[in-house]
Amino acid sequence: MKRINIIALLLTMSLGAIAQTADISPQRKQAIDSLALEKVRDLSKYISIIGNKKTAFSEATRVMDRAEELFAPDSEMGVSSLETKEITYYKVRKYFERLMALNYDRVKIDWYDIHYISDLEKQPDGRYVGIVTIYQRFEGTSDDGMSYKDTTKKDITIYVEKKKTQISGRTIEFWDVLLGDIRVKETSK
Repeated sequence: MKRINIIALLLTMSLGAIAQTADISPQRKQAIDSLALEKVRDLSKYISIIGNKKTAFSEATRVMDRAEELFAPDSEMGVSSLETKEITYYKVRKYFERLMALNYDRVKIDWYDIHYISDLEKQPDGRYVGIVTIYQRFEGTSDDGMSYKDTTKKDITIYVEKKKTQISGRTIEFWDVLLGDIRVKETSK
């Protein structure tokens, strides 16, 4: 419901001068920032559901489909470990499938301290790009005593672009937010 309200707000705000200007007003930017942070929080919830070993396969698959809709095409997500300095990047769907298949009986994933670290910058193609930083706390445990914990700082690329939709026969332009690559910045205990 909250997402529908924000989208309605963005659509309403888009009825005016947006068709003639590429600049984002402070009010519109605030709405875009809210939508971007909401999508990051949605992704956090989806990752928790997918990683939870009690989630039924059919539900995890449905949630993976929803989570993929948050991303720009060909986006990748980084995976790191305390055991190696190597960071591996996977396409979004593959990342979710690997998360679901982890060899732990219990997996807990929390995202916290979510905030913008860069303002939106206009690109030559008319899109705006920004970076949101999050911290991810991962904990995996098994009944046989196997345990792993880490905290990873990640940067999420945010794409903001104009889109069009038809409402009652009128073409309405609005700003939409898509998530891009999720880059690992550091992993610690």
